[in-house]
Amino acid sequence: MALTVTAVPGLGEIAEGDDLAALIAARVETAAGDVLVVAHKVVSKAEGAVVRLGDVVVTPRAERIAARQGRDPRHVQVILDQSAALVRETDRVLICRTHHGFVCANAGVDASNAARPDDLIVLPADPDASARRLRAALPGRPAVLVTDSFGRAWRQGQVDVAIGCAGLAPTDDWRGRRDAMGRELQATWIGVADQVAAAADLVRGKDSREPAVLVRGLERYVTADDGPGAQALLRPPGEDLFL
Repeated sequence: MALTVTAVPGLGEIAEGDDLAALIAARVETAAGDVLVVAHKVVSKAEGAVVRLGDVVVTPRAERIAARQGRDPRHVQVILDQSAALVRETDRVLICRTHHGFVCANAGVDASNAARPDDLIVLPADPDASARRLRAALPGRPAVLVTDSFGRAWRQGQVDVAIGCAGLAPTDDWRGRRDAMGRELQATWIGVADQVAAAADLVRGKDSREPAVLVRGLERYVTADDGPGAQALLRPPGEDLFL
């Protein structure tokens, strides 16, 4: 079994309204069984999920949080607007549950790689739908992941995870199956989509303008239908010990 992970070169700056699928297809051949992994920022830019700080109306709550953290209250307001709940506040970061259900730092709001200095990039409104649209528009209908960098409980560093998924089984449930010694597995539930997202990020520099990565060798996880999407990866709040 072999796996190849290759960054797609030369995509360049993406603007609202750009045909992201056509731009990618012009630079790489995609086929059934492939997995195309795309950083959410280019998806967000193409879909217009970008906020101008000058357009933000700040609430008293954002003012109070910004004063505690020494941050621009407009930036804090955008984070609050993208959040269903504020889970934790530290002296430098807000841990939020987004309207999608993701628990992450600053509700995924980020200024890095924004085209203008007063822009903030937010997550796509529906990353699973974004992945489905990209898949439908790409030659061969490869599986598509839309990804973002998340921190992890108990560990340092960020790892790319899937926030949108189409055509890839997001998990592989081994519970009830047997290990090599015949023991029944009780908890083994592989996060396939997140593992693919993390692998793709290893060949893509944060400053290299290579937001798309082609992964080959995962045909066993690629599905004809779009599947349940990345929402299948979310732990229900009632089972989350950190909420």
